[in-house]
Amino acid sequence: MRTNRPQGAAQSAPPLRVVRVNGRAVARLKAGHVWVYRSDVAAAEGIEPGALVAVTDQRGRHLGTAFYSTSSQIAIRMMAPGPVPDLPALLRERLRKAVAYREGRVQDSNAYRLVFSEADFLPGLIVDRYNDVLAMQIHTQAMDGEPVRAAILSELTELLRPAGIVERVDPRVRELEQLPPRESGLLYGTQSSTQFSMNGVRFFFDAQGGQKTGAYLDQRENYRVAAEYAHGTALDVFCYQGGFALHVARSAAKVTGVDSSRPALEVAEKNALLNQREIEWIEANAFDLLRDYSAAGKRYHTIVLDPPAFAKSKSSLETALRGYKELNLRALKMLCPGGFLITCSCSYHVSEEDFLGTVVAAALDARRSIRLVEKRGQSRDHPIVPSVPETAYLKCLIINVIY
Repeated sequence: MRTNRPQGAAQSAPPLRVVRVNGRAVARLKAGHVWVYRSDVAAAEGIEPGALVAVTDQRGRHLGTAFYSTSSQIAIRMMAPGPVPDLPALLRERLRKAVAYREGRVQDSNAYRLVFSEADFLPGLIVDRYNDVLAMQIHTQAMDGEPVRAAILSELTELLRPAGIVERVDPRVRELEQLPPRESGLLYGTQSSTQFSMNGVRFFFDAQGGQKTGAYLDQRENYRVAAEYAHGTALDVFCYQGGFALHVARSAAKVTGVDSSRPALEVAEKNALLNQREIEWIEANAFDLLRDYSAAGKRYHTIVLDPPAFAKSKSSLETALRGYKELNLRALKMLCPGGFLITCSCSYHVSEEDFLGTVVAAALDARRSIRLVEKRGQSRDHPIVPSVPETAYLKCLIINVIY
């Protein structure tokens, strides 16, 4: 039966479910953060997983529109301060802005992060570009919904015309978000592997292999700067597929890369051949190797430490700091006077102050005099929202050993 709705009138969307939050959450949101933890939700009834909701304080005053998770400890991720009449349109607009932001800020590379979750106001979505292949990760119930997925894929293909879009699935994240199991795989196109370049260094990339979405793009600018300081003999510890090692090899006379992953080292060797570099690759536990090399009196002019995140939560902070101190202590003992230590932490729960303090304590124990040359962070394609401190996580210190 035909309705008598006036021609051209828009069909109004059903009203959103309301989630009320307590005073602590209100203060957090007014300070600019975009998360509300489950413990700060005062009332939320009958809400579907990943639904768009209206957020209010306990008096009913509107605070914004958000995605709601029925399982995560982060129950609310804000999307907009006002109503969202057309969610797919909003997602498309933000994707376009994310891509446009990178166009003027990424130089000498065809690999970079296109979408950085909350930092691009697309909470729960990560998209990395590797030349003509995109790698995507979804971390929330909301981003996993089919209408949302369809809007994201449609806009990415329209904007970038990639040869392939691959979804990288983290089973643990899907379990925590109570999402149905899903396999990693090709979502669009026919290609899941390619070659890309960073700072003129070439790499192989397989979107269905490796860690996270593939390579560590957040270090791209630090790779370039490390090569400016590197000289003599160099040691890259936790080298993965050779990001630092291949850049450092431009200025160091001899480079050794160390990692515990044989598959990662096999790719690193292929990358070295691609760039016509001779690098020694060693499969070993980093702590054991540094302890043995330090005891044996080995010396280097340049050492890079780029370990995985040691502190996954606040409860593991003390253990993480002990690990960082051990690594930096051994490295500092092995550095020649005038040498450089490029030391990194990607643990959000380890502050820059704590990390620097740990390196200073390691230098005192190693009886080395040092100076801090640079304090660096993640590359510009991983922008930071000051009111969301979780978007700032990478610390990179460049230390000069005086004697």
